[in-house]
Amino acid sequence: MNYKIIARFISMILAIEAGFLCLPIVWAIIDKELQVIVSFLISAAAAGLLAFVLWLVSRNASRTYFAKEGMVCVGLSWIAISLCGALPFVLSGQIPNFLNALFEIVSGFTTTGASILTAVEGMSRAILFWRSFSHWLGGMGVLVFLLAIIPNNSRDSGLSMHLMRAESPGPSVSKLVPKMRQSAMILYLIYMALTVLDIIFLVFDMSFFEAVCTAFGTAGTGGFGIRNDSLASHSPYVQIVTTVFMTLFGINFACYYLLLMRKIKNVLKDEELRFYILFILISAGVIAVNIHSLYDSWGEAIRHSSFQVASVMTTTGFATADFNLWPTLSKCILLALMVIGSCAGSTGGGFKCFRILLIAKTAKRNLQQILHPQRIKLIRINGQVVDEKIIAGTGAYLGIYCFILLISTVLVGIDGGQSVLTSFTSVIACLNNIGPGLDAVGPTGNYAALAPLSKVVLIFDMLAGRLEIYPVLLLFSINTWRRKS
Repeated sequence: MNYKIIARFISMILAIEAGFLCLPIVWAIIDKELQVIVSFLISAAAAGLLAFVLWLVSRNASRTYFAKEGMVCVGLSWIAISLCGALPFVLSGQIPNFLNALFEIVSGFTTTGASILTAVEGMSRAILFWRSFSHWLGGMGVLVFLLAIIPNNSRDSGLSMHLMRAESPGPSVSKLVPKMRQSAMILYLIYMALTVLDIIFLVFDMSFFEAVCTAFGTAGTGGFGIRNDSLASHSPYVQIVTTVFMTLFGINFACYYLLLMRKIKNVLKDEELRFYILFILISAGVIAVNIHSLYDSWGEAIRHSSFQVASVMTTTGFATADFNLWPTLSKCILLALMVIGSCAGSTGGGFKCFRILLIAKTAKRNLQQILHPQRIKLIRINGQVVDEKIIAGTGAYLGIYCFILLISTVLVGIDGGQSVLTSFTSVIACLNNIGPGLDAVGPTGNYAALAPLSKVVLIFDMLAGRLEIYPVLLLFSINTWRRKS
């Protein structure tokens, strides 16, 4: 294990976070909140000091590294930025309990949107900005941002690819262009352009501060709201705009790159994209029919069903209605969408549409091989043969995913004394980075009442879900920390 190269990358990540911790101070200065200003300054200084110490330790880092170092870099980096990112909440006194503050910021960085806050509207604007901005940073990936802005030489290209693969969502990661840094820059430029476009549309019917925070939550598919009722009290215009942009941010960003390259046919033939859009349309239609009697018009029912389907499938977590009160069929569909999630290579979470497609095609192949044992059948997606290693890896991922889901549900149920529905959907919501679940953790509830052990379990689930499980699990393996392994 090359500890120094890991320390070097964590130092750079913390240095970037120290700079970002200064951004909310602008709002604190406008609102003349001295304690909040001091809390962010101390937090930025702490992150900066730790970054400097790690940089000193890792100045002579060896360039020998493997995939293992990339995974560990990602796992430890996310833990480090979460610990430092929680400091403003505690130091400002707005979330005095450190575990609750850690839960809130992990939920922010992992774009989960699960909150322990019961009165969001009473929070400082600087704190609310930091919560929402953490979504935006975590949406595309903090290390992807690092790769986009810091030049690296050819000797670092291998580690860069390992970092990208460890942090980017999906069963496989490919470069958009030959150089990894350029790929990261393209991703972030598309990400920023869509975010700015969202703000422009929202600012027509919201204050600038609300538009920015809402756009951050939409872009990162995080869902932290700045009102207690999320987006329920906002106008239909805001809800429709947010529905559209949530759907857009749930699409693989490689599709946007292909559009920029005018390869429209390739985008239209993308099987995952078609599956994603079709599932949203069918789910929204069925739920609209199921809930239309609860609303005054079909238009209102369609608006709410479309919003919640987009919010849940992209794992954003915004709400315009309490779907706890919807019929059982609607809640079952939403629960299924929580697991399926968005496209690979998007800012959304969940199991990913690509994996669902792959599992379905693998199951079909296995059934055909039972009938025709001698036939060799290759699995293709978008006309390309899928590597058998990816197929095997997807099966292993599904097994580990189900195991974590089962164990976490039992621990939350035992520790918190919650109902089975609350325990199960809180784990589903955190492992898939959605935010709201059902019952006590539904869209009108929160996670404040859960016991400390339950919050620790859910923090693990949020990190595991956002980082696709392996980078987090490897931190608990003894073999990971051996110098020769």
